[in-house]
Amino acid sequence: MSELSPPPPPISGYVVVDLSSDIAGAYCTKLLADGGAEVIKVEPAEGDPLRHWSASGAQIADGTDGALFSYLACSIRSVVVDPRSDGEFVNALLADADAVVWSRGSALAEDPGFGPQAIHRNHPHLTVTAITAFGLDGPWCDRPATEFTLQAWSGGIVGLGRGAPDRAPVYVGGRVGEYLAGAYASAATLASRMRGGAELVDLSMLETSILGLTYYPVSYHEMLGRPWRDARRLTVPGIARAKDGLVDIGCGTAQQWFDLCAMTGHQEWIDEDSPLSITEQANEKAEDLYAWVADQTVDEIRDLATAFRIPNAPVANGANVDSLDHFVARRSFIPNPRDGFTQPGPPYRMSPATLRPPEPAPRRGEHTEHYRNRPRNIIPGRDSGRPTARNDISRREVPPIPRREGLPLEGVRVIDMTTFWAGPSCTHLLAMLGADVIHVESTRHPDGTRLIAGIPVTEEQWWEKSPIFSGLNTDKRGVTLDLQSAAGRDILGRLITTADVVVENFTPRVLESMGLTYDAVKAIRPDVVMVRMPGFGLDGPWRDNPAFAYVIEAAAGISWLTGYPDLNPFEPYSVGDPNAGIHAFNAVLLALEHRRRTGEGSMVEAAMVDAALNVAAEQVIEHSAYGALLQRCGNRGPTAAPQNLYRTTDIDEFGRADSWVAVAVADDTQWVGLREALGCPDWAKSDELATASGRHAHHDLIDRHLTRWCETRTGDDVVATLWAHGVPVAKVLQPHRQTEIEQLASRGFFEQVDHPVNPATRHSTMPFRFSRGPDRVHRTPAPLLGEHNHQVLTELGLSENEINRLEAVGVIGTTPAR
Repeated sequence: MSELSPPPPPISGYVVVDLSSDIAGAYCTKLLADGGAEVIKVEPAEGDPLRHWSASGAQIADGTDGALFSYLACSIRSVVVDPRSDGEFVNALLADADAVVWSRGSALAEDPGFGPQAIHRNHPHLTVTAITAFGLDGPWCDRPATEFTLQAWSGGIVGLGRGAPDRAPVYVGGRVGEYLAGAYASAATLASRMRGGAELVDLSMLETSILGLTYYPVSYHEMLGRPWRDARRLTVPGIARAKDGLVDIGCGTAQQWFDLCAMTGHQEWIDEDSPLSITEQANEKAEDLYAWVADQTVDEIRDLATAFRIPNAPVANGANVDSLDHFVARRSFIPNPRDGFTQPGPPYRMSPATLRPPEPAPRRGEHTEHYRNRPRNIIPGRDSGRPTARNDISRREVPPIPRREGLPLEGVRVIDMTTFWAGPSCTHLLAMLGADVIHVESTRHPDGTRLIAGIPVTEEQWWEKSPIFSGLNTDKRGVTLDLQSAAGRDILGRLITTADVVVENFTPRVLESMGLTYDAVKAIRPDVVMVRMPGFGLDGPWRDNPAFAYVIEAAAGISWLTGYPDLNPFEPYSVGDPNAGIHAFNAVLLALEHRRRTGEGSMVEAAMVDAALNVAAEQVIEHSAYGALLQRCGNRGPTAAPQNLYRTTDIDEFGRADSWVAVAVADDTQWVGLREALGCPDWAKSDELATASGRHAHHDLIDRHLTRWCETRTGDDVVATLWAHGVPVAKVLQPHRQTEIEQLASRGFFEQVDHPVNPATRHSTMPFRFSRGPDRVHRTPAPLLGEHNHQVLTELGLSENEINRLEAVGVIGTTPAR
């Protein structure tokens, strides 16, 4: 390799067999291929279903592939097999591989010999990552589901008050849940790899939906005795119509509300002693705020909001997102290497570690003969005690990862300089998987999630009573440092000398104003992995704009597909943060592997908006490939018909007739099941309804009949009846009712966590289970403010007198500064 050529991607030589169908598995293997893995997609003769898919209904000509497939399948290989006769060939591929990604949906995956447990048993060296709706075991493991019904079960449809109070609530559009599941599956596969693989990874899409679409609602409810939200209402201002288009204006903190009042010329609205929350105050002034927005252009509003440090973004869609000035400046979009349409670049950027530049997606079976005929090179086996066939001689040059016991990230130290949700969700996974994560706050600026629980400041230790902080920070240690002081920065530098990874998620100017650039951190610890997670990236015209989930979702196009067709879009207000966190976690694992192989550290830029653009990719792809602008359709969607919410007879816990079920018929067999569940009424026997196209065309008719049928039944009755006939269905749960789901209880998704200030409270864990453990995820509660100051500073060599002096002058502390 010449001095000028880039290093190989971090996981080059890592071989993954893809036995999955649909977006979740495909996005998982796309992320692995971006990292350098050799991904072999095993397809039936007719090809993967995504080859024939277009969300807009565009016709896919024979011999060509749908654009979404061409995006997700960049850089992978394709082999075609006949499940009836090619078992030996498939087993040879598995014997030569390091990992397999599996989901239901193909004849091969449904073959008992190629289920995940059978593969794990027959090829014990592999990491076998299984992606299913509910998990591989438990009472619901074989129940039918779609992403839509999983959103309902998760509480993600109603948990953040999305929708108008006089209509059904609305789901988050764009199939984001499938992308989230894929990102988590990739992360779990890479984490397993770090301890030598040889295990079954069991991922539940219900659980990824809970973590991606709700905000620790069980912990919130149990700790504070109230739900996060109990009613649907517009976020104000939120997404509003200006003179020339839609704009999203955020108001997530008291200071942002005060600034919004000043920006709109209403300083008289500012009342720091108001008994109302900022949300309630904004709703009181909604009419005036919307009138002000309507009288300005989008650019005028955004210029003012940026000057006032108020989160803001244009509302992007498939037609305009790639032309927004920030994305043009950052080259956020690239041409598809085979078909030329526009697609997002990678969800994170790395240097000197490099991702693989996307290569053209394969034609169906393009590599079949290559894999059938190439010689198999036998090299020493793994812990299974038998030799394993390895096809890629270059892998001999990669230092092997021996199988070891313990958690995947034991021995890794992380300095966690993150706040709110996106950054802490990344470092929380690192901590739960064994890393020593030291969460750095200051007494002047504690982690923002300590401040959003609505606990009166008159209450003793109010800052320790946030269920959101608790949910995001178990298994971490906590220190406080005043980084405005020279002494605080000196301590931070000493911490960095001990660190493998440093993670931060401030706007770029914050750390740069303190001199904490990557070059500065690298000068302290040359092989450090520094992960920067700004909302909009480290460059471009929006780089210093404050970013919360809702403006990221608007800027990436996620909001555009969420809501009713006759109203402005709604902010999902959820997925932007955890989506950024799981993508950053993937990037950390890749950078650590690069360091293992080369000894080099890396700078990782994991901008929230880049991760969001990737999970919203289908919009820009459909528009650039087919000229189709995807639109929001309430609770309908492009995959299933019927797909909608229907009211039941139940009265909800707040005394309202506001209880719903979600129904989604994804194929013709499920339609037959629905028809039988309804008693085969005459209207349902029409031949036109026997096909998906006919059901889409007559969706209104089906909705009318399903509405009448459901409104005379309880939610439990609807679910039991439809599940018995193989139809995907769910109750639309309030998110704090997740603990009532027997499937989650069976899988141990919630663990009770003791706390020195708060009552013992159930906390969500991880959405995947490793067959090699851990059996328990939460080992220690979230740290009290500065709880580990003495412990950590003593480890750095400071004396008790030095630590006491730092505390006396306010460099460290255990209570918020007044």
